[in-house]
Amino acid sequence: MTTRWTAHTGSCVLALLVFVTACGDRGSEPPALPTKVTTKPGGPRVSTIQAPAAVRDRLRIETVTTHVVSEVVTAPGEVALDLKQVAKITSRIEGQAEFIHVQLGDRVRRGQPLLAIESLRLDELVQEYLVTKAQVDVAESSYRRTEKLWAEKIVTERRLVEERGHYIEAQARHQHVREKLLNMGMTAGELDEMEHGSHREGHRYTLKSPIAGTVVAQNVVRGQGVSPGNELFEVVDTSRVWVFANLPIEQARRFKEGNVGTIVPKGGEPITAPLTYLSPVADETTRTIRVRFEVANKAGRLKPHEYVDVRLTVASVPTLAVLASSVTQVDNLRGVFVQREAGYAFVPIEVGREGGGWIEVRKGLTEGERIVTEGTLDLKAVLLKEHITSGEGG
Repeated sequence: MTTRWTAHTGSCVLALLVFVTACGDRGSEPPALPTKVTTKPGGPRVSTIQAPAAVRDRLRIETVTTHVVSEVVTAPGEVALDLKQVAKITSRIEGQAEFIHVQLGDRVRRGQPLLAIESLRLDELVQEYLVTKAQVDVAESSYRRTEKLWAEKIVTERRLVEERGHYIEAQARHQHVREKLLNMGMTAGELDEMEHGSHREGHRYTLKSPIAGTVVAQNVVRGQGVSPGNELFEVVDTSRVWVFANLPIEQARRFKEGNVGTIVPKGGEPITAPLTYLSPVADETTRTIRVRFEVANKAGRLKPHEYVDVRLTVASVPTLAVLASSVTQVDNLRGVFVQREAGYAFVPIEVGREGGGWIEVRKGLTEGERIVTEGTLDLKAVLLKEHITSGEGG
């Protein structure tokens, strides 16, 4: 039988070949990659991966809850001497340095002798003190005797008033000299000893330390002449120091005296300290507020004039937050890996404040979701590897 080809017959054969070819191509499709890409309604693309067993063993999963995300304000600071712990020691009398008891770097206690000064002026004052003391004794004796005579009607009242005046005048002169000697550093006990014993040492003025601390400056040598006002020694106690920092005005308004800050020395351990002063006036040039912390420094870890970092924490209310270790970045998006039935989904999130190891989550997660807090980098490596494989297969 002769087959006759027509245009209709050719069309049918061509259609059959196309159908067979299409069926053959469909059967040869490669298997789907383990990465599944979905889209949250109204949100970004979410990649879900299957983690190998070795990776799953290193993962730590935690539930998303609310936490206090403390905002930390950091500013450069400088350690300074506590001015209540500093003594600049001068002579109050003219003389000559006779003996130096201490030297630079020595630790001294309060009241410890620093320098003996030979002074003729002091000797004159000691003599005047003893003379006025004798005059007071005589005037008092005369006044008491006159008082008895007046009581017996032997002397007039005028005589009694005159004797009392002499006694008061003598007391005033003696008290004036006594105060001069006390202001020069002599003690009441030393003055009493002079009244009842020898005063051969009276002309030697001993300069003593008013505080306990370390001698950090010595500006006198033996035989040197000294005058009132000359700074001879400086003694400082660094067991307590000040730390100053400057905060922008808007930040300073968030704190008050009594707040606790953290002082972080370079290469040293953090030290907590109370905020004790906020300047009521802003700096005219920088428009910042100067703040001060009082820091216990018994171990001497902080050195005056050293630079440190100052941290203050702003109190806040609990908010939805995740550990900083759980957040990673993929394709310029910050996100976390959420545990799902189908695997682990990388979910981009919008973050807010960060502090204390926590990051505020504004969008992308809901409370109760389970996220990866440890092993995030392992999952990220798996995700990127499968994205590369998927790209090569295409």
